[in-house]
Amino acid sequence: MPSKHLVDPELAALQQMPPISFEGVSIAEVRAMMAANAPPRPPPAADVEVFEARAPGRDGGPEVRLIVTRPKPAGEDRPGILHIHGGGYVLGSAEMTGETDAAYARELGAIVVSVDYRLAPETSHPGLVEDCYAGLAWLHGQAERLGVDRSRIAITGESAGGGLAAALALLARERGEIGVAFQHLVFPMLDDRTVVHPEPSPFFGQFIWTPEANRFGWTSLLGGEPGGPDISPFAAPARARDLGGLPPTFMICGALDLFLEEDLDYARRLMRAGVPTELHIYPGAPHGFMFVPDAELTRTYVRDSMAAWARALKPR
Repeated sequence: MPSKHLVDPELAALQQMPPISFEGVSIAEVRAMMAANAPPRPPPAADVEVFEARAPGRDGGPEVRLIVTRPKPAGEDRPGILHIHGGGYVLGSAEMTGETDAAYARELGAIVVSVDYRLAPETSHPGLVEDCYAGLAWLHGQAERLGVDRSRIAITGESAGGGLAAALALLARERGEIGVAFQHLVFPMLDDRTVVHPEPSPFFGQFIWTPEANRFGWTSLLGGEPGGPDISPFAAPARARDLGGLPPTFMICGALDLFLEEDLDYARRLMRAGVPTELHIYPGAPHGFMFVPDAELTRTYVRDSMAAWARALKPR
């Protein structure tokens, strides 16, 4: 185990969790196993309201299910956050972000919209990012009814959700219809070329999300082999040639995460393009390290994250 000795001792429980594997099983079986093993989700807190909504699909696409979390009592001129769940582009649901959404609503006073985008391989690119764009357009269009300040709409996501958030920021810049004030990217899955890296580090990607799972995720999203020419930046944001004009950015990654090098490179390129960027790398942290909520690294991440949110979403 080449990286076992590098894992923060408080995160040792992650070493006991079997990595996500798609070998010899169908995607439906993997989803069913994950749903069966997921801990029960607590009911919504009394100080937030949670309800479902539907966003019309773009250009005749199917409706997109949304889960809206907002603080009580209702108010005006609140920030809006579009939250995109993780799962390697092939797993997960909008419900996954519920506890975090409630924390954002409670502590930031934000209206949070979680997007139940279609999953690969049943839906390949661009279906996933278009679903996220539909959610962003709904949040923007419903801003007055929800009490959202359109100048303070932000996007966030973890893992594949972070990749979709980064792609969504690029797409919003391209279309010029909706302004995005801030992007908050948590160990984002940005670059299909990581799958075919000629010299992968033996220390990255040993836990939770492995190179084998990464190949499955990217192949499912792209509908073909990753690493080739002409991959859209709206599928793999690291493929974008120009990062100028993107919103201020907060990014984090664990030092043992498979996505470390692609995230470092993306943050560097954002800075070179003049995008205000805050980057945190947590030593001893594999992918998904927040699964250990009481670890000091997790508490540090939460502190860094909430401080960045507070700065980004303060009234202009």
